[in-house]
Formats: sequence, C-alpha cells, structure tokens
Amino acid sequence: MAPLLTAKIQLLLLQAMGFLIGLVGQAARAFGGPKFDSVTTQPVTEPLLLLSGVQLAKLIRQRKVKCIDVIQAYINRIIDVNPMINGIVKYRFEEAKKEAHAVDIKLAEKQEDDATVEKKWPFLGVPLTVKEAFQLQGMPNSSGLVNRRNTISQTDATVVALLKEAGAIPLGITNCSELCMWYESSNKVYGRSNNPYDLRHIVGGSSGGEGCTLAAACSVIGVGSDIGGSIRMPAFFNGIFGHKPSPGVVPNNGQFPVARGAQELFQCTGPMCRYAEDLTPMLRVMAGPGIQKLKLDEKIYLKDLKFYWMEHDGGSILMSKVDQDLILAQKKVVTHLETMLGASVQHVKLKQMKYSFQIWVTMMSAKAHDGKEPVKFVDLLSDHGKPVSPLWELIKWCVGRSEHTIPAIGLALLEEKLKYNNEKFKKFKAIEESLHKELVEMLGDDGVFLYPSHPTVAPPHHVPLTRPFNFAYTGIFNALGLPVTQCPLGLNDRGLPLGIQVVAGPFNDHLTLAVAQYLEKSFGGWVCPGKF
Repeated sequence: MAPLLTAKIQLLLLQAMGFLIGLVGQAARAFGGPKFDSVTTQPVTEPLLLLSGVQLAKLIRQRKVKCIDVIQAYINRIIDVNPMINGIVKYRFEEAKKEAHAVDIKLAEKQEDDATVEKKWPFLGVPLTVKEAFQLQGMPNSSGLVNRRNTISQTDATVVALLKEAGAIPLGITNCSELCMWYESSNKVYGRSNNPYDLRHIVGGSSGGEGCTLAAACSVIGVGSDIGGSIRMPAFFNGIFGHKPSPGVVPNNGQFPVARGAQELFQCTGPMCRYAEDLTPMLRVMAGPGIQKLKLDEKIYLKDLKFYWMEHDGGSILMSKVDQDLILAQKKVVTHLETMLGASVQHVKLKQMKYSFQIWVTMMSAKAHDGKEPVKFVDLLSDHGKPVSPLWELIKWCVGRSEHTIPAIGLALLEEKLKYNNEKFKKFKAIEESLHKELVEMLGDDGVFLYPSHPTVAPPHHVPLTRPFNFAYTGIFNALGLPVTQCPLGLNDRGLPLGIQVVAGPFNDHLTLAVAQYLEKSFGGWVCPGKF
C-alpha cells in the first residue's frame, strides 16, 4: 500500500477512535451531573477580591488592610462558591489564618521599612492555591490516582517553597485530571471541576481546578504545570492568564508525575493568575536562580515589536475547526495593534503547523540521551503497585467498577499504538526541527506570534472525548520549546471566555508578558463570572 494512503488511513482511524470514545462521553452527559440553581457562580461583592496579588501585597505591607481580613475574605468566597465549581479539593484554612495573624504581628512591630519588606517578601500575605500534583506540606499529592489518595506531602515542591518564602499563604490544593494527562479535570478521587462561567462546561486540564478557582475569585495567584497545554487550556477556558515559561527556567521537582529524560525539557511549571501584572513578579519568584536565563528587566517598546498571526493550524483533519468567535476576537487584536499601537502585524501561513499532534507525539515518545525509553503511562497508573491491565479496566469501567477515568484507560490502551516506528519518528522529528527553525528565525528577539489557544471555547462536560486531539493547539509549543502566555479577551455571546496565545522566541518571555499586560489594558482582561 502506498505510504501516503497508509498515512491517511491511520489518520482516519484516529478520528474514528476519537468518535467512538466520544459516544461514551455523550452517554455520560445524558446521565448529567450535580444540578445547581444557577449555571454560573455569583458575582464578587467583596472589594478585596478584586485586587491583584501585587496590589494586595502593597496594601498589607503598608498596613492599610490586615492580612487576616484578606485571607478571611477569600475563605468566605471559597465557602460560598467552591461547592459549585469543585476547584479546591483540600482546604488549609486554619493554617492560613494562623499564618495571616503572624504577618499582621510582624508588620505591627515595624522592624523594617516598606521597601525592605517588599524586597524580602514580594507576596507577603497574598492568598495562593496550588495544583494538587505539586507537593504542599501536609496536603494530599495523588494527582487524581486512587491508589495515591492517602499520599501526604512531607515537604514543599520547590516552586511552592519559593512562593511561601516570598510571603504567599496557601489556602488549599486544586483539582487536576488523572495523572495530569487529559484536558478535562475529573478523577475518581475528587470528582469533576466545573466552569464558573457555565457549570455545564469544562475547566480544562490538567491544571483545571486551578483555572476555575482563580476565575471564580477563590484565589488570586496559583501554580500550574504544562506538558501539552495544561496551564494554557485551563487559563483560556476560565478567562485568566497563564504562562508557560521557556524550558529549564522554573524548577519542576516536587510534583507527580514528573517528566523524565527527553520529556523533562517539555514540561514547564508556571504562574496562573487573574491579573497580568502578577505574572512577572510570580515568575521571578518561581524561577529562583533560573531567572537569570531571562531578560525580564529589558525595556520593551511594544510598537517596535514585529507581530505575526495565524488563525488556525492550516487544516489538520484531527482537530476541530476554529470557532468564528475566536477568529473574530483575534482579528480585533490584530486591528487594534495596527491602528492603536501602530505596530507591524503580518499574517503568516506556517504549513507544518497542521502536523502539531504528530510533532507532540514524536516529542513524547523520544528516548533520552542515554537511550532510555520514556516512562509508560500504564506504569504510572499502577504507581509501583499491582500492574494495570487497560483492557480489563475498560471492562470494569463499563460496569462502574474501575478506579480509573475513561480518558486514562483510553490513553493506556492506545499508548503503544500512538508511538511511531523509526521511519515515522524521523519524518516528524525532521518536520519539528524545520518548524522550530522557521519560527525562531521569524520571531528573532523582537517578534511575537498570535495563535488560537484552542479551536473552541470551553466545551460542555465530556465533549473533549469526541475531540481528543484538540490540545495540540497548545501542545505544539511544548514540543517546540517556546515561551507562551495565554491572554483572556472577554466573553462571547454565550458568556464563555475568549482568548489568545502570545508566543515568542526562546527565553524571550519578557515579550509575551509585556503583550499580556497591554492586551489586558486594551480588552479588559478577566471578567467576573455571573456578571454576563
């Protein structure tokens, strides 16, 4: 059989597989989920909840507001709203209140001036939430895996420790997909998270609990991780900001699962927040010594940047077509940059973007330099316990007896079949290298690329099963190793968030972060749920 015909048949089989799994999702939708009186969370009425982390830290430092009042305001909001969204899966309220009182006592002693306090503790007293996959001392660290439900963190992940040292106060841990490998945050340990803009829709994954918690004003800054879009998809679906840093800048240790070998560079830990001005200060703290790799202090003149944009991937049959709402939102950004900023904006067609999914699969199956194979997902499911048989788990799932979700079972079943033989690996590795070269040369040190965060706005629950490959709109930039910031662009006519990815060349994170702040000022940034 001709190679081209074989490739087309394989693509069609992948489509068919997604469709069949999707039928399961549609059946699950028919049974519904928890019913609420409203489809959105209630609007925020407490002014303290409408301030950025940077603003809160300043008010607390200057003793214009007590830290305990800030923490209590967030606790009250969580008690009111979290039962609807199921974003935070374990609280640490009593510890947080003790830490808040300690902050107030320290500041009342007036031992150091405001500038010294800011330098030592830039996020002093600021509420923080953390993805459950990260270690937070005294909190569970299961990553949604039932046989890890009793695993309690004895220490903090590096980024969590750094944020706590900077003065942030954790309120709790947030939900994720099982083993952080699906773009709907649901598992058999904590259940499913719901979108605060419409509880019938997904929050994304795998940092979805973090995304909806921030969007619902139950926290102001948060920690996420991203190997295929796990920061950016939840940030997009929930209308907030999320940044995937350049590889190797922010430490990944202290989370489960953690990428090993060749995949380690593609997993990125990064900040998630409601307000763009918090992104850079968070990144400075979370990166630790790695911040030296970036140019965050470099002065940027946005009108001198070169902007490039592309409205879809070029036509992959594996992905959904991009919603017209998202295309129109992107074109509004383009027009604004041209007319209001006077910037150079160029439409481009990168033909190899249509191979985004294949490039990501190639990256995930690459061997380490020492020849070691990447950790198998099916082995992670067992977590060093009794080996898991995906086929047997599927049978058990059909009668409601499996401890695993259908996306996890499906991935375990298809894992080996998704891997490419040596010939195909070389083919798509060459395509990846060519695309990387094209993008890096195009962007240089003064260019940014505007690209959809996802083909659709947040879909209803279970619908991702019908389009399992749509994550490649974000996953491609993990494979290419480029920094990306997801920026909210308001709501569509159904009240669901719109957004866009801003991409730059390697270690030019300062460009995407600057554009994020500009887009927030120009298009309004985060919109409080319930106001639509």
